[in-house]
Amino acid sequence: MARYGLVIDDSKCTGCTACTIACQLHNNLEPEMTYNRLEILETGTYPNVKMDIMPMQCMHCDNAPCVSVCPTQATYKREDGIVAIDYDKCIGCKYCMTACPYDARKLNEERVPVKCRWCPEYLEKGEQPPCAATCMNDVRVFGDLDDPNSKINKILAENEVVSLLPEKGTKPSIFYVKK
Repeated sequence: MARYGLVIDDSKCTGCTACTIACQLHNNLEPEMTYNRLEILETGTYPNVKMDIMPMQCMHCDNAPCVSVCPTQATYKREDGIVAIDYDKCIGCKYCMTACPYDARKLNEERVPVKCRWCPEYLEKGEQPPCAATCMNDVRVFGDLDDPNSKINKILAENEVVSLLPEKGTKPSIFYVKK
C-alpha cells in the first residue's frame, strides 16, 4: 500500500494558478471555492521587498487534528495517508475547521466543510492528482513516500525540506523545499 505525500518547491511557482483551476474543474467547484490556494507573502523591508508565492492546501497530516475532533468519524485517515471525509456521516459541526491550523477546510454550498482529497480516483489509475499533473514548472511533486525509487523520495533526499507549523505536532505529508 502506498503512503502518499507531496513536495512543493514554491521557488519555482509563477502564480499561474493552473493547480487551482485544475482542482476546481475536476471537483466541479464554484469559481470562489478552491481546495488549494496560492498565498502571496511579502518579505523584507522597503526597498528590498520580495514577493513569494506559497501553495497551500490540506496537509493530509499523520496526526490530523481534524480527525481527532470529529464526533462522528466523518473525517478519517485512510491507509494510504489521505485524510478523507465521509459526507454521509458529516453533521456539519465544523469542529474540523476549527481544529485545522492550516485553514484547509472551506464550506461548500450545503455549508459542509470540504477540502483537498488528493483525488484518489486518479491515484487508483496510477496517475497524479490534477493539481500536480497540470503544474508546468514541477512545483508540486506527488508520490509514494514508501517507495525509495519514487521521484518524491529523490527530491526529499536531494533537498532540505520543511513542514509548516511543526510545533503543532500534526506531521504533515506535504513538504516544502527550503530556500
